[in-house]
Amino acid sequence: MERKLIILGTRGVPATHGGFETFAERFSLYLVAKGWRVSVYCQEVGQGAITESEWHGIRRVHVPVNRDGAIGTIIFDWKSIRHARREPGICLTLGYNTALFNLWQRISGQTNLFNMDGLEWQRDKWSPFARAWLWLNERAGCWFGHHLIADHPAIKEHLATRVDEQKITMIPYGADELNYADSEELTRLGLTPGEFSVVIARPEPENSILEIVRAFSARERHHRLVVLGQFEPDLNPFHRRVMAAASKEVLFPGAIYEAAVVRALRFHCRFYLHGHRVGGTNPSLVEAMGAGSAVIAHDNPFNRWVVRDGAAYFPDEETCCALFDNLLEDEQTRVKMKAASRRRFQSHFTWPKVLAEYEALLTHWLPAK
Repeated sequence: MERKLIILGTRGVPATHGGFETFAERFSLYLVAKGWRVSVYCQEVGQGAITESEWHGIRRVHVPVNRDGAIGTIIFDWKSIRHARREPGICLTLGYNTALFNLWQRISGQTNLFNMDGLEWQRDKWSPFARAWLWLNERAGCWFGHHLIADHPAIKEHLATRVDEQKITMIPYGADELNYADSEELTRLGLTPGEFSVVIARPEPENSILEIVRAFSARERHHRLVVLGQFEPDLNPFHRRVMAAASKEVLFPGAIYEAAVVRALRFHCRFYLHGHRVGGTNPSLVEAMGAGSAVIAHDNPFNRWVVRDGAAYFPDEETCCALFDNLLEDEQTRVKMKAASRRRFQSHFTWPKVLAEYEALLTHWLPAK
């Protein structure tokens, strides 16, 4: 039985963007090493014909798109699905943002499994039209996918209101364990290991950035709060509010994509602040746990399941402020929180465990002949 997989829904490999791209890279390399033939559709800037290349045994299908942003992604998905539906093998679609297009695969008889991502249509940043589009495509993914993958029990519970629960498998996101990071990577940011805490998130309202910054800035901390992300206060009113609320102890270094620097920030921070309110198993949170970070997180079912009792939780700005008051100098509690993060990570979120569960599910859906 020839094992062939087509991966749709990402910008491609090697990973240079986000969590789904990282997963696509790791899973593709994992499967190729085990004898699978894997094709990954890759978004390219430009126009012309679809081309192919090979990268570490992975077949890369290059789809040129001459538009940026959301429109470019929609065009890319349309072209990819139109091309992939004629290809042999089963499909794994990462995300449901253009699931209406996947009707083509269903009609063509091609098996397609969906990782349904989080509750994207609930995010504050979207316009009413965008929310309606995402809501409709979530429904379409449930209808057109042969099987659904949820990365969190709460996402599985939500999807079970759309389809029979037997159609859904829960497999979380994974990460590498980090046992060392070069502290010299912090030098250019003017940081000292253990003397800063960090927020790594898109600067959007549903990630509690404003609440965290206000809580930290309520009083002098003799500590630094590093807030990563591309802030554009001249263009974005929310960004302007966040930066206006920040004390002099808050550092905005911009978006940092150098992996070594991000690893050092996670590994050497005193606390990792995670304010995400919407979504499933967040990749950045899992990576922080893999680095043994002590986590302070927004109190919601998504974060509670991921970190369990190993984190400190805040439902609001006032509670977040109290956590800074009580925990920044409490080294004993911080050490316990770091150990709890590692234990939870090692039991549920390592790449070998996650990728093996994905392979087992795909193998079940391979043609019998």
